[in-house]
Amino acid sequence: MTEIRQGGCHCGAVRFRFTMPDEPLIRRCNCTICAMKGIVMLDVPKTDVEITAGKDALSTYTFGSGVAKHHFCSNCGIHVLQELRSEPANCAVSLASIDGMSIYDLPETQVFDGQNHPADTGDYNYIGVLKFERHQR
Repeated sequence: MTEIRQGGCHCGAVRFRFTMPDEPLIRRCNCTICAMKGIVMLDVPKTDVEITAGKDALSTYTFGSGVAKHHFCSNCGIHVLQELRSEPANCAVSLASIDGMSIYDLPETQVFDGQNHPADTGDYNYIGVLKFERHQR
């Protein structure tokens, strides 16, 4: 069964929807920008993502090779998605911007080695996991 999910930025100016992959790939990345943003990403085929509101509010940041495009709301600054250098047919949706989802629902999140990017090294590696454990009250 196809599951359509929606999400958006903090101020609500940008909204999007996408088809949830059957086997979602959720990860963090240790590249310079992702590490600073602390983002958790859900990889989705580009053809399955649609900006439904606020396309004009989106700004784009790129650096280095210029291939990855980091899209964020120009009003509230929240990163909502990025076009991936490692997987050009996919984009990464910020899990925190998906309605009804939280990064704190994930006990473990794989960390992709973006500092040693596969486009540069030929190796697609994960370097570890980040864990979240709830305190017992």
